[in-house]
Amino acid sequence: MRRGVLGIVGSRIADVRRARCRRKPILIEPRIERFRRLAVGATVSDVGRIGKRVVVHLDGGLAIVFEPRMTGLVLLAAPPTAEHLRLRIGLAEGPIDELFYWDRRGLGSVRLLSAAELSELYGNGSLGPDALQITAADLVERLGGSRRAIKVALLDQRAIAGIGNLYDAEILHRARIHPARPCHRLHDDDWRRIQRAVQKVLTDAIRYEGSTLSDGTYRNALNRSGGYQNHHRVYDREGLRCVICRTAEIQRIVQAQRATFFCPQCQPSKLARIASSR
Repeated sequence: MRRGVLGIVGSRIADVRRARCRRKPILIEPRIERFRRLAVGATVSDVGRIGKRVVVHLDGGLAIVFEPRMTGLVLLAAPPTAEHLRLRIGLAEGPIDELFYWDRRGLGSVRLLSAAELSELYGNGSLGPDALQITAADLVERLGGSRRAIKVALLDQRAIAGIGNLYDAEILHRARIHPARPCHRLHDDDWRRIQRAVQKVLTDAIRYEGSTLSDGTYRNALNRSGGYQNHHRVYDREGLRCVICRTAEIQRIVQAQRATFFCPQCQPSKLARIASSR
């Protein structure tokens, strides 16, 4: 999402308003009147990312932080439905007229923060290193002693920021690691394979602008389907033959209330006792 909205850099915030939505309101801080008063007139100086959050930096030190959670989208084009539109930000002096925040399930949030508030909320160890920058040594240090299943541990944003459930499954398949294998039973070579898989999967996902599944919820910034779903090896492929070994069928289990997909041939469990999904 961050790359998709880079075109707003240099634009001036002209208006901020909640969209008319009958759904339960999402968290927007501060209250919309103060949000508008502080943001209108400021210029977008950069668009960054903190984990899975999109951060729109404004001159003067303020930042608008979009936390999409599971179904939120930051868009430059009209959203998939008017019903779930949550916030509209008018723009001037640039090629784009409006920025939208859309959220089907309403789990996300939008915050306008000062530099100090941004540091306090997302610094001081509240988030782990960015997944695209993490090393194998970092993974060992942060997760190597954990008794959690590796699939569950990689979703812990305090340990490593930026890996979601879908990409977690793809990473472990590429690394040939069973998702229920306890972290403390992984060896140095396992961690190196996981680190390389993190880089490959996330880089490819960015290149193909994310994954749009059958429910159509995820869209890129221009409200178009992503393309990475066409390159999935395991996610949402239960019962289909593995595209790598071409012998086993993809299986589905539930870990920490999230669906996990894996290939029993490429990711054998014989070396791992099934870990708790705590």
